[in-house]
Amino acid sequence: MYQPTDLKKNTVCQIEGKPYRVIEYGQKVMGRGGSIVNVKLKNLIDGSVIPKTFKGQDKIEPADVSNKSVQYLYNDGAVFFFMDPESFEQFELAADLVDDAKNYLKEGDMLTLQFFDDRVINVELPKNLYLEVTYTEDVVKGDTTSSVLKDATLETGLVIKVPAFIKTGDVISVDTATGEYRERKK
Repeated sequence: MYQPTDLKKNTVCQIEGKPYRVIEYGQKVMGRGGSIVNVKLKNLIDGSVIPKTFKGQDKIEPADVSNKSVQYLYNDGAVFFFMDPESFEQFELAADLVDDAKNYLKEGDMLTLQFFDDRVINVELPKNLYLEVTYTEDVVKGDTTSSVLKDATLETGLVIKVPAFIKTGDVISVDTATGEYRERKK
């Protein structure tokens, strides 16, 4: 069983028999050591988002989910296709279930699918991914301080802010939780 303070972002729990993922977490400490945890939970089956408040002594059931390592094959815009590299079984996921993960997927990438009652409920990305910069403005000579940020388009089509010294063709690490630049690959 989870305590309310265990419900950090992306934790998967079960409420009334349905799996939910925490998408926002906030904690208020009250007098005499009590606390209230406010979370926004995304239903991993129908995609609805609900706010929920837990008190310090509440117990939350972890969701009985299983993970499977898969390879991303391709998408046709509405459906994403994955394959189990051991059994060669293929999985199809609707674009709305893939959600923000679509901004980071490259053909051939390995990632994890989460299952609940034999249904895919979540696409689990690695914490950081290396992606190539396919387009970014050249920096103005002399304007190379690292505090200056500019837009860069990555090979998946995602546009993020990067430091001025990043050039087209560089491979950079991106934090998949926040969509922020981490570092240039050496």
